[in-house]
Amino acid sequence: MILVTGGAGFIGANFVLDWLAQSDEALINLDKLTYAGNRENLATLAGDPRHIFVHGDIGDSQLTASLLAQYQPRAIVNFAAESHVDRSIHGPEDFIQTNIVGSFHLLEATRAYWGTLADPARQGFRFLHVSTDEVYGSLRSDEAAFSETHAYEPNSPYSASKAASDHLVRAYHHTYGLPVLTTNCSNNYGPYHFPEKLIPLMIVNALAGKALPVYGDGQQIRDWLYVKDHCTAIRRVLEAGRPGETYNVGGWNEQPNLDIVHTVCQLLDELHPRADGRPYREQITTVADRPGHDRRYAIDARKIENELGWKPAETFATGIRKTVLWYLENQKWVHNVQSGSYRDWVEKNYGEREK
Repeated sequence: MILVTGGAGFIGANFVLDWLAQSDEALINLDKLTYAGNRENLATLAGDPRHIFVHGDIGDSQLTASLLAQYQPRAIVNFAAESHVDRSIHGPEDFIQTNIVGSFHLLEATRAYWGTLADPARQGFRFLHVSTDEVYGSLRSDEAAFSETHAYEPNSPYSASKAASDHLVRAYHHTYGLPVLTTNCSNNYGPYHFPEKLIPLMIVNALAGKALPVYGDGQQIRDWLYVKDHCTAIRRVLEAGRPGETYNVGGWNEQPNLDIVHTVCQLLDELHPRADGRPYREQITTVADRPGHDRRYAIDARKIENELGWKPAETFATGIRKTVLWYLENQKWVHNVQSGSYRDWVEKNYGEREK
């Protein structure tokens, strides 16, 4: 059995679904169910005894300790995090509490639990911390992609809080010997992505006939990783990664944001044309850039390929088509996550920046 934190969010839910589709090993899913945590992501697991859902916070040390003592998991996979850069700009405190303080409490509970284990369970135990490429800062167009030894230079409250949690994880390995693993991934996309992020926001707004807001000149470059490829990477690192090591996980798909939006529009023109026959690209509008917007992220994923034999199965062309089709086929899910608070947030974040 394993413990997964944040397993009702975008990446966490995809991981939980993939795990139980490929294995009979049960898991405990601990999630606080904040705005991006959604039980509906896990609807297909209703009644499945292998999926034990617990509504709770990684910052609740007593709860975490009791779960560890009761279920005796062989590993923890920590997805739990506040993860949206724009939200961190408007309200950084939640990011500090969850990503730093929460990670600390989870590590403390894990260290105490690990100390009770006898060999070989103690030797086989793993704590896998899922992080982001944003901890490395921003790259110039001519710079080499981020490797695992790249200096940390976080530029937003979100990335700074994730960098802090990465450092805590590293410290618990070097100070206490806790067998940790860290993965730093590039931008994920795919099913169950909360529709305030770029790709789902473009799909949802396009279908609703709304503006497609693009920050600044739209030339911010990101490496795009299909979420199910990310899940296979995490499984592989959990299985064979060396304790204390970091593995960068990327899709080898660097593209400017504006190109991403154009691709989404082209796919929607093909798969779900507008009633008036006009191209969705006409809905694109420019909004003022967000403060401190990093210009380029790029992941060098050679270490995980060379050491563990992992590489992404999807190209961006195949992954984005699957993603657009999923949103077209799951409009009820989209409608259900678009609460009043979500609509208010989108208006606050993008409406204030319209030129």
